[in-house]
Amino acid sequence: MPELNIAIDAMGGDNGPSIVIEALERAVSTYPNTHFTVFGHKDQINPLLKQYNLNESTAVSLVHAEQTILMDDKPGQSLRSKPNSSMRLALQALANEQCHAMVCGGNTGALMTNAYFTVKTLPGVLRPALMTAIPNRVGGKSFLLDLGANASCDSDTLFQFGVMGSVAAEHLLNIEKPKISLLNMGEEEIKGSDVVRNAAVRLSQCEGLNYNGFIEGNHLFSGRSDVIVCDGFVGNIALKSCEGLATFIIEQMRDTLNSHWLYRFFFKFLQRRTHKSWDRLKPDHYNGASLIGLRQVVIKSHGSANAEAFYSAIQQAVAEAHEQLPDRIKNRVEAVLSEQP
Repeated sequence: MPELNIAIDAMGGDNGPSIVIEALERAVSTYPNTHFTVFGHKDQINPLLKQYNLNESTAVSLVHAEQTILMDDKPGQSLRSKPNSSMRLALQALANEQCHAMVCGGNTGALMTNAYFTVKTLPGVLRPALMTAIPNRVGGKSFLLDLGANASCDSDTLFQFGVMGSVAAEHLLNIEKPKISLLNMGEEEIKGSDVVRNAAVRLSQCEGLNYNGFIEGNHLFSGRSDVIVCDGFVGNIALKSCEGLATFIIEQMRDTLNSHWLYRFFFKFLQRRTHKSWDRLKPDHYNGASLIGLRQVVIKSHGSANAEAFYSAIQQAVAEAHEQLPDRIKNRVEAVLSEQP
């Protein structure tokens, strides 16, 4: 594949362009054969490029954007009233195949709406989905989708999410015949809504898919499934609940450590003995949700991401672009649709 060109929306997110350019500095050194096109207001971006010695780099170019989509802008309004925003210009470059992938930490609803109408979905794909990787107990990762792009889905859409997630797990996680499960309120076949049960029938009857049955929320991180499928309402609540629990545990540990020096000593000792396991669980390493099902690679970074987390989102974009993930999904979806009666 020729040299990659990754579009970066530098204006989105809660922390502004400073963390984006800091992450970009690391990405430029990590990926010497990749070009990065930064979209943002020149008055804010140029000083940061100079600060991180990127202003004269041949690996970085800047496209000036007069407008910025704010975190509280309504999706439809951003589409109509801000055609010259950094987000929209980056997506347009992607749609015109000037770039191979795009990373954005801005308004999620606006990104989904603008991407849907600018980049568009792959042929045969009903709806795009937000997909992210989560750690599991067997030392690997699992993909969870949808995380909020679609509050409600029919069985055909859930079925397609399983197909797309399977392709992603196969090529990004290097898993042969990934195990696909539907997130449900129980593991028995009679449990759940008609939509979920009908999706299960379709997944189980599709040749080439490794359907693994229903999975409950307490097994999200068990490693029993490589691809976990649900609608965006359920997925968003599940993910945010996990994030909240993780924050609670960290705060409780911090309070305990501050209460006595002996606890701090024991924790430091435990960290040294299990540093690889601790490192694998860092949330920053899992930042970057893929808006899967589009004609090009679009990665959504968490709005509150720091530089390390935004760098992880760039890594995700490079990986999906290298694997030409949209083309692989397109081929699989077309094959599956051709097999349907």
